[in-house]
Amino acid sequence: MEQSDNQWGSRLGFILATIGSAVGLGNIWRFSYVAYENGGGAFLIPYFFALLTTGIPLLILEFSFGQKMRGSSILSFAKVDKKWEWVGWWSTLVTFVLITYYSVIISWSFKYLYYAFTQAWGSNPESFLYGTHLGLTSGLSEIGGINGSILGTVVLVWIINFVIIYNGIEAGLEKASKIFMPVLAILMLIITFRGITLPGAMEGINKFLEPDFTALLDPKVWLAAYGQIFFTLSICFGVMITYASYLPKKSDVVNNAFITSLANCGFSFIVGIGVFGILGYMSAETGQPIQDVVAQSIGLAFVAFPKAINMLPTFQTTLGVIFFLALAIAGISSSISMVEAVVAPLMDKFGLSRKKAAVIVCGLGFLGSIIFTTGAGLYFLDVIDHYNMQFGVAIIGMLEAIILGWYYRAERLRNFFNPISNFQIGNWWDIMIKYVTPLFLIVMLGQSLITEFKQPYGGYPLSGLKIGWIVAGALLITSIILNLLPSKYNGRLLDK
Repeated sequence: MEQSDNQWGSRLGFILATIGSAVGLGNIWRFSYVAYENGGGAFLIPYFFALLTTGIPLLILEFSFGQKMRGSSILSFAKVDKKWEWVGWWSTLVTFVLITYYSVIISWSFKYLYYAFTQAWGSNPESFLYGTHLGLTSGLSEIGGINGSILGTVVLVWIINFVIIYNGIEAGLEKASKIFMPVLAILMLIITFRGITLPGAMEGINKFLEPDFTALLDPKVWLAAYGQIFFTLSICFGVMITYASYLPKKSDVVNNAFITSLANCGFSFIVGIGVFGILGYMSAETGQPIQDVVAQSIGLAFVAFPKAINMLPTFQTTLGVIFFLALAIAGISSSISMVEAVVAPLMDKFGLSRKKAAVIVCGLGFLGSIIFTTGAGLYFLDVIDHYNMQFGVAIIGMLEAIILGWYYRAERLRNFFNPISNFQIGNWWDIMIKYVTPLFLIVMLGQSLITEFKQPYGGYPLSGLKIGWIVAGALLITSIILNLLPSKYNGRLLDK
């Protein structure tokens, strides 16, 4: 490849791309709910503590690792030792599975952008979502047919991903990020401004920010804070390692990590204020307490928000279009980073051109998305996402911290990034990587396993949950097999 094809054109382009990867659908529909459920304003204390002790240290780790090794996640781990390549493959495969269903949720955003022009969801957005839009069946055992309407927008999502990735780093990813991120920021500021100016908005915002300091005594609140930080920064998906590998060799690592982390968290906080302002308005209009109108995940985006739009006195269509356009852009900005994190390993391992790798990843990704467009698609999405994220990503994060903290040595990476960074990091960073992060992830995994054995996830039958375990196990086995295949690194393992 030419140098111009595998390097960022500017530092701004890199930062906007990393922020775009971190700022996804979860920032819009998850952070505010998690904060509300875990102490309101008091949740910000463990949240920022987790950011400083795990989020930023891990981001510095991945930025410096990718920048030093000059390769995707698989090549970077192979440079540490060929026997660790499978860890990079595992994160790559987890990311690939994630994008197969993440792209379907993005497609819903495009569909709802179209619906917003006429408020097609009617007076009962919940019934519309699960019935008219999804055609949801009774359970995992009843797959139902493929929803052609959703399949069409899934095709659109994959075409957008392909075109951007096909055009390379500067002409594709960087150019897209320079368009998407300013537009997304403007759209979310409009939504937030509208949210805080509605009647009853302050009641909702007060509920969001009202501190319950007794919650700080609950270990689950701290665990929720660490979990939110861990899953919101695109850590352990191979994305940040791959993105950092395209940086010039002398690029500042520490400042880039702080800017990306703080921008992502700031976005979540501002959006949370806007969301709860609108929910406060809903509460005032319906006479229901705020806890009865609060929703999380897709319930917030595709049920609660359409209900709020129906109640607005003016500019219903405008706010609806702005919200779902913002949702679609946030989704695409994250999805392109995930696709790149899968394309790059194929280029590194097998010597494929960007064009061939993009065709393979987007083609197979689209085929994988089809199951999530069926009548049982939402159930498959829920189960596979649970095991993919709660177990797969958490174990990968633990392995990453242990391998790079102990085997490769954290101080070795610190001695690499400190001389090229304006802000110097001390020994505390080594402690965070070697002790705090693995300990947190072990505790989180332990709690998840205990919960799993106490009660089947989501009330699904055990036979249905086997799908999640099968997919998780298959990804691990496949990563080990890929590690054993002949590679075309062509001497690049020596460059470390």
